[in-house]
Amino acid sequence: MTRERGKRTTIGLRPPANPHAEAWVRQGDIGGLQKSDLFTARLTLDITPAMRARIKVSAFTQGVTVADLLRALLDREFPENTL
Repeated sequence: MTRERGKRTTIGLRPPANPHAEAWVRQGDIGGLQKSDLFTARLTLDITPAMRARIKVSAFTQGVTVADLLRALLDREFPENTL
């Protein structure tokens, strides 16, 4: 319940659930991703401020995030099926 200028206002009942929406949420739709794309590991490395700036400018000019730019670069350099 909320109060507005001394008046009590009740909150209405929750709307009935849409069974199709509930089923979609429960199925865990991953939008075409592979199972290996779901699990990540954090990688930390030290770089100079100048290199960080170059990476950020490059990502911005390509219209991608720094993380996406670096993931693509690492994927090109270390393809999955080379070991």
